[in-house]
Amino acid sequence: MKLISPTDALFLVGESREHPMHVGGLQLFEPPADSGPDFLADLYAAISEHDDFQPTFRKHPARLFGGISNATWAFDNEVDVDYHLRRSALPRPGRVRQLFELTSRLHGTLLDRHRPLWEAYFVEGLDDGRFAVYTKIHHSLIDGVSAQRLMIRTLTTDPEDREVRVPWALQTKKRTTAPSGQASSLLRAVGDAAGAVAGLAPTTVSLARAALLEHQLTLPFQAPKTMFNVPIGGARRCAAQSWKLERIRSLKSAVPDSTINDVVLAMCSGALRSYLEEQHALPETPLVAMVPVSLRGEHEQDAGGNMVGTILCNLATDEVDPLKRLETISASTRDNKRIFSQLPRTQALALSGFLMAGLGLSLVPGFVSSAPPPFNIVISNVPGAREPMYWNGARLNGSYPLSIALDGQALNITLTNNADNLDFGLVGCRRSVPHLQRLLTHLENSLAALERAAGL
Repeated sequence: MKLISPTDALFLVGESREHPMHVGGLQLFEPPADSGPDFLADLYAAISEHDDFQPTFRKHPARLFGGISNATWAFDNEVDVDYHLRRSALPRPGRVRQLFELTSRLHGTLLDRHRPLWEAYFVEGLDDGRFAVYTKIHHSLIDGVSAQRLMIRTLTTDPEDREVRVPWALQTKKRTTAPSGQASSLLRAVGDAAGAVAGLAPTTVSLARAALLEHQLTLPFQAPKTMFNVPIGGARRCAAQSWKLERIRSLKSAVPDSTINDVVLAMCSGALRSYLEEQHALPETPLVAMVPVSLRGEHEQDAGGNMVGTILCNLATDEVDPLKRLETISASTRDNKRIFSQLPRTQALALSGFLMAGLGLSLVPGFVSSAPPPFNIVISNVPGAREPMYWNGARLNGSYPLSIALDGQALNITLTNNADNLDFGLVGCRRSVPHLQRLLTHLENSLAALERAAGL
């Protein structure tokens, strides 16, 4: 047995039927042109043969003295691959929408605490001949970025490489002490929040105070209450779509000093504005997003190590003009990052943890209903594959990260780059975020409006 760290124990203790604490991902593949009728059956059989499970995929919480849980890990010597790896088929006609109906149900169910905390689903039956793999793994085992990197390591850039690799047979890389800055790792900072606040030296506090007075630093609990900032149920809706990276990259020149992530935030801002207007729920004051960002200066771009933190960004959802929204968002991210750049690295990361600490308070009964939200939504851009990737010759068409919804954070938007695309994955509480798929239409309309405003 091995002791569970306090941070990892937080994800286990904080889990309930309403709050599944696993991260997930949906990958869509197009079979190779030379694949025969038995390609998928043979691929599934090859996957099933991998029974060399790494420690991460063998552990689950143990019960000490017959009752104490979430203190130590137990490691199974034998893993029932037929339980953890499941083959499914969509009913006719096999549309992508049916795939996401299935994914939504799977993403909202708890993992069995008596078995290793992961599941993988091999899904056939799409009417266009593609197939999908949905994987979920408990956040106490691995964070979202590490899971994404592990999945990428099962792939190859060579379409002729027919070796079948699976994540549970690959050695996971050790976590670093600095935050990785991805969607679901935002929860990791909650576990370190007490230490983070203690790390705020007087210099840090004085800088933050000065920044606040100059209206440069966005602090938590200044966001308006919205339909997303409510207690949630356990059922989920998932939606996903891909956009050409070149469309988003071309908009950077519309506003000086803006970044690709600023354009993504403006795209999300316009979509959220339209969705909330449709629901008659758009607040008069702008929404605030929690955004993991790089805190490197220009002289640090080629330096090693981690310098990723979290800022709160004004989404300017009160602004009608899409270019003015982008200008406001770009200024907000720039000003907030400037404050971090003035701090020593340790204190910058501590301040980042402080900004996220409000998430931990959502676990306190009644807090979400009675207090203003620390921010309205989490929008994260996860590093992904920069080249076309293949698995046993099948081309990866889509790679959609699916994160965690929490009390007070009923909607999460996560995206990752996949060769020439940006793949967006949306997760929402089924009760609190109705017609989640409508946000995909609003995202496209928001991007098109930015292009028209920029004359593209």
